[in-house]
Amino acid sequence: MIEAFMLILVGGLAAFVGAIVGLGGGFIIVPSMILLSNLSPKEIVGTSMAVLVVSSLTSTIVFMKQKRIDYKSGIYFSVAMFPGSIIGAWATKYMTSHLFYVLFGCFMMIMATLVFFKPTQPKNVNLKSTIQRNWIDENGEKHDYAFSLKAGLIASFFVGFLSSLFGIGGGSVMVMFMVLFLFFPPHIATATSMLSIFCSSIIGAGTHLYFGHVIWSYALWLAIGAFVGGRAGALWSKKIAGPYIMRALSICMLLIGFFMVFK
Repeated sequence: MIEAFMLILVGGLAAFVGAIVGLGGGFIIVPSMILLSNLSPKEIVGTSMAVLVVSSLTSTIVFMKQKRIDYKSGIYFSVAMFPGSIIGAWATKYMTSHLFYVLFGCFMMIMATLVFFKPTQPKNVNLKSTIQRNWIDENGEKHDYAFSLKAGLIASFFVGFLSSLFGIGGGSVMVMFMVLFLFFPPHIATATSMLSIFCSSIIGAGTHLYFGHVIWSYALWLAIGAFVGGRAGALWSKKIAGPYIMRALSICMLLIGFFMVFK
């Protein structure tokens, strides 16, 4: 009973924080599973991906009601993530525990640095815009932006790969890329990225399930917490001071990264 309660708590916290800052939640679930269970890395990743389907779905539904999703772009990015998700799930079969801990730890430290010093101004790079977007959100605010579809698709493929390799969702990478290089408004990038993560997580989780990496006795309890946490996080995403959460989160990610590398 205590273990089930802890899993529900972890799932809820991961989905809640993930929805607020645009991450998938795996950055909390994976390290927690390493501490709370004796599962192998591939089982932890597969289980995290299964939970990600639930947490990203609940957040996406709320974002849909808030009219913050660029559906066409989200579908484009999702399709590009599919092959990366399959390759990432396949790659986990061949990683030793030590290699996984080191790679995951390094990835966490890199992301912690990017999140802490999170740049917000789009970069002046030579990416030819091929897609133009003009639409109005629920608040009546008009959004006009253009981006390179090719760049978005390439980035999405690698995000899908990292997501399925580490079980982390990939939103941390995707949102930052969309804001800096594809010129998406931040809150539109967060919502659109969540839609892409939901679609790609179905493929990633399905592939992990095929390989026997999903442990349902853990996934179900985590999913219960994720269902509630994802919905609550999406609802509160406009009310909570994001920058302070991002700074605190980045410090936690950095510490977790150090722990994983030297585990």
